[in-house]
Amino acid sequence: MRKTLIALMFAAALPTVAMAMPGDQGPMGGPQGGHGYSQHMHGGKGAYKELNLSREQREQIRKIMGEQMQGRHQLVDKYLEKLSPADQKALKDEIAASRDKAKAEVRALLTPDQQQKFDAIQKKQAERKAEWAQFKAWKAQQPQKTQ
Repeated sequence: MRKTLIALMFAAALPTVAMAMPGDQGPMGGPQGGHGYSQHMHGGKGAYKELNLSREQREQIRKIMGEQMQGRHQLVDKYLEKLSPADQKALKDEIAASRDKAKAEVRALLTPDQQQKFDAIQKKQAERKAEWAQFKAWKAQQPQKTQ
């Protein structure tokens, strides 16, 4: 139980750590290019730059990494469901607190102008998250079509 909880916390913290990594910032706070993945995977700075990847190869790698990330989320959800409701809530609260702490630490490193942009990005992300939650709630209410 304790090992599972630690593994879940570690897996959930990885996106927060990745978000705090320095790098060239695009319009949504991620790397330039808008894919949200490390430049290492897109022929930027790092190991993959030396491979001179074609556009097709970069897209295939992006797809693989996206599938891996989605699979990791499903794995975390699978083990999260096995926890008691109290443990689930405690874990989710701890993850949220860790994410909020990381955001605050990143924000503290920014200049006032950067902080304004950071706040705008955070607000936009919160709005999109709320819209997504509304969509999921709406979709859950729709009758299931049989094929």
